[in-house]
Amino acid sequence: MVRLPQKLAVIVIHGLGRHKEDFADRFMIQLKKRYADAAGINDPGNHLAIRPVHWAEILEVREERLKARLYGHNRLRYKLLRNYLIHYLADAVAYQPLEVNDQIYRDIHATISTALQRLTEEAGPEAPLCAISHSMGTVIASNYFYDMQNATRWKPDVLEPGSPLARGETLSLFYSCGTTLPLWSLRYRDFDRPIRVPADAAYAAAKGITGEWVNFYDRDDILGYPLRSIDPAYGRAVREDVQINAGGMLRSWNPFSHGGYFTNGSMLRRIAAGLVRTWREANQQEG
Repeated sequence: MVRLPQKLAVIVIHGLGRHKEDFADRFMIQLKKRYADAAGINDPGNHLAIRPVHWAEILEVREERLKARLYGHNRLRYKLLRNYLIHYLADAVAYQPLEVNDQIYRDIHATISTALQRLTEEAGPEAPLCAISHSMGTVIASNYFYDMQNATRWKPDVLEPGSPLARGETLSLFYSCGTTLPLWSLRYRDFDRPIRVPADAAYAAAKGITGEWVNFYDRDDILGYPLRSIDPAYGRAVREDVQINAGGMLRSWNPFSHGGYFTNGSMLRRIAAGLVRTWREANQQEG
């Protein structure tokens, strides 16, 4: 019997603000194109299974309801700016886990769990996993995989126990960009326990996978930061902080560059190269 090549599973997680379900469509098209070019193949669908993680919808109804209550009878000014703050700041506030009610935290994490279950069907239960996250999406991804790796009480109930991929055990690549994770470190006295990438050293060794966590940031982006300098533990966990120039002519030189990462060519090429290397390692092929 001919053994089919092992696909890679990829999730794309958005950050703060309002996002439509198709938020990652253009990025996924470009990533597949860059991957095909780097791998020298015509159909990247034979190598990659990609799923977007759209968690914003969980908070959108609540945020619209809050706006209606605030704006209905109050003569508030600067509504456009207020809308921006509500859809950005409120995301971060609502996501906080609570001692008595962790519903939002768990519901947001369940969107990752659902994507991983679908990828289990598309790529197989032991497919190497790549997580690509932007802005607060990196905080969410970090918390999700931290909970999986440390089996805390926040562990989602919806996971299929039979799938290593669904449990996050096959996490092999993590690419973060425009991350606000350093700001969240202020919640802790010691912020010295980053997630492990690869998540399971034994799994990675058996597959021959090197793995990596690479973080991308733009010096003009006031919400995106390097990670290696947070703590020596992050210096060891994150392979590299890569400075890029995110956004086009109108955004690359100012704080609005925060929204330009997913279209950045150098970041796309670096991620594609990591995926190609990992696919070849998982399938024991020479470059």
